Amino acid sequence: MVMKTSLQLKLGQQLTMTPQLQQAIKLLQLSTLDLQQEIQQALESNPMLEVNEDEEPHSNPQNDEITERLVANAKEAATDTSASEDPSYSEDDNWNDSIPNDLPVDTAWDDVYQGSNTSYSGTDDEFDFESRNSKGETLQDHLLWQLNLTPMSDTDRVIAIAIIDAVNQDGYLTQTDEEIHSGLETEGEEGIELDEVQAVLKRVQQFDPPGVATNSLQECLLNQLNQLPKDTPWLGQAKLVVSHYINLLGNRDYAQLMRRSRLKEEDLRQVLKLIQGLHPKPGQSIQESETEYVVPDVVVRKANGRWLVELNPEISPRIRVNPGYASLVKRADSSADNTYLRDQLQEARWFIKSLQSRNETLLKVATQIVEHQQGFLDYGEEAMKPLVLHDIAEAVEMHESTISRVTTQKYMHTPRGVFELKYFFSSHVSTESGGECSSTAIRAIIKKLVAAESPKKPLSDSKIAALLGEQGINVARRTIAKYREALSIPPSNERKRLI
Repeated sequence: MVMKTSLQLKLGQQLTMTPQLQQAIKLLQLSTLDLQQEIQQALESNPMLEVNEDEEPHSNPQNDEITERLVANAKEAATDTSASEDPSYSEDDNWNDSIPNDLPVDTAWDDVYQGSNTSYSGTDDEFDFESRNSKGETLQDHLLWQLNLTPMSDTDRVIAIAIIDAVNQDGYLTQTDEEIHSGLETEGEEGIELDEVQAVLKRVQQFDPPGVATNSLQECLLNQLNQLPKDTPWLGQAKLVVSHYINLLGNRDYAQLMRRSRLKEEDLRQVLKLIQGLHPKPGQSIQESETEYVVPDVVVRKANGRWLVELNPEISPRIRVNPGYASLVKRADSSADNTYLRDQLQEARWFIKSLQSRNETLLKVATQIVEHQQGFLDYGEEAMKPLVLHDIAEAVEMHESTISRVTTQKYMHTPRGVFELKYFFSSHVSTESGGECSSTAIRAIIKKLVAAESPKKPLSDSKIAALLGEQGINVARRTIAKYREALSIPPSNERKRLI
């Protein structure tokens, strides 16, 4: 059998995203902080771009222009961004006529505009130490710092370090005294007795925060009580309750607790008040945390009885094309320098167009959200209406995926606080009158009912469902339990208390 090679020509159609569209989508889904980094990177890599310092620091001319178009027709189709080019460029300029409207698909756009999560490549002298992320102090760091200030022998210091290494983030020991002692012997620390480990453990348990390096909740609370002044009111009774009746205290069996401890209800209330002032997880008072900054993308305010939506003028620097460098693109030759300038000019123009398109889309979506949720702005969470991505997508005549990108990691500043745009979207529950109630409003009602309940007889999930049913909102008990857990509200048996 003989095999022959041959050439075949096939025709086919294929959809390809242009670099301009890829960049517009990327800018649309960036958060405010990531967008600022992307703009800064573009300013550094493209000589045609510069910060427009002629405008007033707090003026935002894009707001007025975009708002006028939105007020004229809130549901009009997305405006062609090609009509909003930089004023420094006129189609009448001879040098501009030869520049194509689109770059070729295979252009090396990523060589210029890479992702926002790029590593720093500058020199040490240019490093901005104020902007670097610094980690907070961990519980182990805090304990080791105190250990360095405590006079100890070398052997005791080795034992203390082993004990601190066995403390978890809540402040409890993950190993027993015997296990710590055995671990020291395994590491070659011979000659250390178990009594020495227990003695050093007692010293470490006197470190801050009180109750650290203990084996159980009971030991943790007793350790904190022992460090209180001896003249603290109800201290002896609190030690009695924690030492002998902590199980009854955890089950909130106050009747049995009063009989066994021989405390009256008012006395037990004072004892519980003292115990509740302790920290069941002392290590959480010293946790490593990173500061998170939230910069609102849009600002909502009320003027003359109307809610107005404006872009935050401080979210990104005002940039434009450098007219000096742009004027150099006048020759019609195909030299390497002229080709480089033409490519940079076109990329700069499209970068500005993508920013304008992002701002227009963001303002349109935010305006529609405010129109749907005016009840929330006026009256609070209980007046929140059901809203899904499809509703906003239909109003602005865009795809739901675009709305999802716009509302992710974008924040709105309102008189009631700063909220992510996704906060205003929620599912709905039907009411007896044929209307709809949003899940956000139901959670707000649950929170209000729990806040007003009797501490001695808290509301069960079934009772909350019945109270909502009286308001015409039909919600199953399991749904109430799901919403309650989402609000970090414990069940009724754990909310029962005397004070």
